[in-house]
Amino acid sequence: MKIIIYGINGRMGTEVRKLTESNFRGAELHAGVDMGGNESGFPCFEKLEQVPAGADCIVDFSHHTATKALLTAAVKAKLPVILATTGHTDKELAMIREAAKEIPVFFSYNMSMGVALLAELAKKTAAFYPNANIEIVETHHNRKLDAPSGTAILIANAIKEVRKAATTLVGRSGHGKRTEEEIGIHSVRRGNIVGIHEVLVSTDAETITLKHEAHSRALFAEGALAAAEYLCGKPAGLYNMQNLIKE
Repeated sequence: MKIIIYGINGRMGTEVRKLTESNFRGAELHAGVDMGGNESGFPCFEKLEQVPAGADCIVDFSHHTATKALLTAAVKAKLPVILATTGHTDKELAMIREAAKEIPVFFSYNMSMGVALLAELAKKTAAFYPNANIEIVETHHNRKLDAPSGTAILIANAIKEVRKAATTLVGRSGHGKRTEEEIGIHSVRRGNIVGIHEVLVSTDAETITLKHEAHSRALFAEGALAAAEYLCGKPAGLYNMQNLIKE
């Protein structure tokens, strides 16, 4: 499985490259794409169109603003794409859905298989306790740009699958009690924390706490290559971590 790493010189691109060097899940580095050039001896290009043919898929850990250029080139080359960035605009999300009509696209706000399990557990718990109050608390390092995290949104969306009338409230201020349909999302930024996500499901009599804590960014790289292994050979369509853990 030959991989193109889009954003190879970034923090997460570097983690993916390290895993390809150890042949994790059979992955090999075909080439990297990055505006920062190359100082480490691996093949690296400024544009995807410059990469020689022969790759099996693209793993993107660059930035959501690169979505249009990436997907345009990927569709032209008929290459599957794993999108592992967050913070996409509505317009960029529409681009992703359109590209998935032409090529296999794996898109997840979090590439951790553990987070996928957390979302599934949150959904099942919300269904079992249909009248419980649900709050999501996400904590990340002090350099993270987007809030709430894409993972918190992923979890809330999973819960909405079993609570059709649910609404989300990002942060809480002012006066007034919470609504019955409300899912609260709270963002904390401090220190060098990789990522912590907690889902609190509370009735008047008890609380169930579901929690996932990332100890290393390497887990997101591992998840991305697991997604690449899963995606290769799939027909055009939009896939996510729920598809991966259920097959």
